[in-house]
Amino acid sequence: MNARMNVPAGAAFDLADEAAYLAWRAEKLAHFPATLAELVVEVRDPRSLSKGERQALLERCRRANMAVYASPTGGRPDKDIPRQLGLQFGLRDLDPNLLADDDGISPLAVAQHGTRGEFIPYTNRGIKWHTDGYYNPRERTVRAVLLHCVERAETGGENELLDHEIAYIQLRDRDPQHLRALMAPDAMTVPARIEQGRVERAAQSGPVFSIDAGGYLHMRYTARAVSIEWKQDAATQAALAALEDILGGASPWVLRGRLEPGMGLISNNVLHTRMPFTDSAQHRRLIYRARYYQRVK
Repeated sequence: MNARMNVPAGAAFDLADEAAYLAWRAEKLAHFPATLAELVVEVRDPRSLSKGERQALLERCRRANMAVYASPTGGRPDKDIPRQLGLQFGLRDLDPNLLADDDGISPLAVAQHGTRGEFIPYTNRGIKWHTDGYYNPRERTVRAVLLHCVERAETGGENELLDHEIAYIQLRDRDPQHLRALMAPDAMTVPARIEQGRVERAAQSGPVFSIDAGGYLHMRYTARAVSIEWKQDAATQAALAALEDILGGASPWVLRGRLEPGMGLISNNVLHTRMPFTDSAQHRRLIYRARYYQRVK
């Protein structure tokens, strides 16, 4: 079973093919995990998974586009852990985003000074619903994200996780026209980022939902209210309001939990949040984040 189940590639997301959608929907919901605990796999060494460990993680990714591993590697600031884990799932090409280290992996921790401290992921503030890399151009689409926890915060830092295919189902069940609007190539625009009169990043327009060459669903979204521009037609505004209502309400499909040291999340760039947190001298939160152009294989 994968994201398309037994339905032909892309057919489940064809708004004109209701039969394919309903068949895929039924199987998707029947196998979806009820809690985050169902996604956890104990592994001996993330850098060298056994065949059984790898298959267990893949099975969870097929069900929910994400999986969580738990390992005895907590406290080790070793970027080779997420890098080697990713390679075992076909994740090769890291997105060299602005604030990542030279190796393409970002150390998510509270930045005491410098440019990083100006961006929310490098503070202890909460982060609203989003997918990673929503501001990237199409040729640099982030299709998979890997998080590895070196150390947790003293308190807080939990994540909410929502499979973007579940968000698609919820919207399509309300009104398929919401999907049609959010698949428009100009549905969401991230304005250009200008520093000292120089364009550091050009404006990026694109759809919220799109189908890649393999027939898989991709989502590009942020709930932030600033530095984002939405198409102003009635259809897009209605679809956006519906999506915000889904994300803002209580839902049995949202999985909640916190990565503890040695744990990690591998996902096909699902929707997620981060709760505010507080560090202490004993527990200073450090998460390694790797973003990839490939999906989990």
